[in-house]
Amino acid sequence: MPANKIILGFAGDLASGKGTVCKYLEQKYGTPSYRFSTILRALVDRLYIPQSRENLQKISQVLRENFGQDLLSKVIAKDTFNDPHELVAVEGIRRPTDLTYLKSNRAFHLIYITADPKIRWERLVKRNENTGDDKKTFEKFLEDEQAEADRLIKELGQKAEFVISNNKTFKELYEQTEAILAKLRRR
Repeated sequence: MPANKIILGFAGDLASGKGTVCKYLEQKYGTPSYRFSTILRALVDRLYIPQSRENLQKISQVLRENFGQDLLSKVIAKDTFNDPHELVAVEGIRRPTDLTYLKSNRAFHLIYITADPKIRWERLVKRNENTGDDKKTFEKFLEDEQAEADRLIKELGQKAEFVISNNKTFKELYEQTEAILAKLRRR
């Protein structure tokens, strides 16, 4: 692992901008990004199950109940620690147990991204990442946020080293990201 390695972990509400920041880092710095949901999406694809939010939550629950709440955390931590890049991103940290192994590395820094619910709902509908997202009502969106993992995200916000507010432009989002990177590189 490079001596000056930085592992940025992104937590935040649904459609708050975690993926947008990770794409920005990839395009600007070649930063690889690890997502907890990548493992789950690969499983539902292999089983020919639709990639709905509900199905991803069910697969996650089954894995955690049968193989330990920290299963996905172990996988992501090993992947990021073994990655040869100096800057690595972890997208979609959703539970305090997701931090268990990541926090054991001094290079890890938790960033919480927040945005107003109405803005996040509009983003979710527009990007249509999961089956049915494009038809989701604002009321259903708010209901989905009450799912187990989504309730725990607020708890992660309390543990974050940095907070990004993403209610405005891409430019402002990227400026906040760059300010955090600059601060970490000076340490």
